[in-house]
Amino acid sequence: MQQSLIIADLHLTQVEKDKVELFNQFCTEYASKVDQLFILGDLFNTWIGDDISLNTYQSIATILAKLTKTTQVFVLAGNRDFLLSNSFEKETGCKIIKEPHLLNHNEKNYLLIHGDSLCTDDVDYQKLKKVLRNPIIQFIFLHLPKNLRLKLTGQLRKKSIEAQSYKSEKIMDVNQSAVDELMAKYPNTDLIHGHTHRQNTHKVVCYTRYVLGDWKNNQGNAIKLGESLEWLEIN
Repeated sequence: MQQSLIIADLHLTQVEKDKVELFNQFCTEYASKVDQLFILGDLFNTWIGDDISLNTYQSIATILAKLTKTTQVFVLAGNRDFLLSNSFEKETGCKIIKEPHLLNHNEKNYLLIHGDSLCTDDVDYQKLKKVLRNPIIQFIFLHLPKNLRLKLTGQLRKKSIEAQSYKSEKIMDVNQSAVDELMAKYPNTDLIHGHTHRQNTHKVVCYTRYVLGDWKNNQGNAIKLGESLEWLEIN
């Protein structure tokens, strides 16, 4: 019987060594023993292009390359690392997948997404996302010098933190109507996502929505799919 693990929102950096070690431990003790690992976005705290960030996150790339020798690893883009590209795949052995990703696992259907697309009440964020995901904007950004890319990324992150300080908790969560509209396209399917950092299980009439939490320096969480779905706490 096929076994899979699903995680999201690790927000790994090169300076938080404890969290990188926790991820390494997770890969060694858990992920290497299953068939598939799905990472639903924001594995990295920032990714400013394969040409620069692969060097920045070399230790994490090495962990992934070792893992993909035994386990298939699939990565969805998050709002922090949507610039992951071909060189990342070649270096790590991971496969980048697009959302929504429909996973048929042991005769059960799961829809996998990062989750930010469902936060439709956050109008300013959705407008910014549309700009940042524009292929022309991405092409221009990826051809800027490293220091300028770092500066622009830092400025965007600072503005994002400032904006979140005055946004309500409701605005930054998913919109239920948006979730229902999405799931109406996928009958007999449950939804798994991250992004909101609000680990929980929400059961409604037609589907169940599983929300992955973010990872701390000494604690993480994952969903394991086997004969059934179960939550794992990683520490």
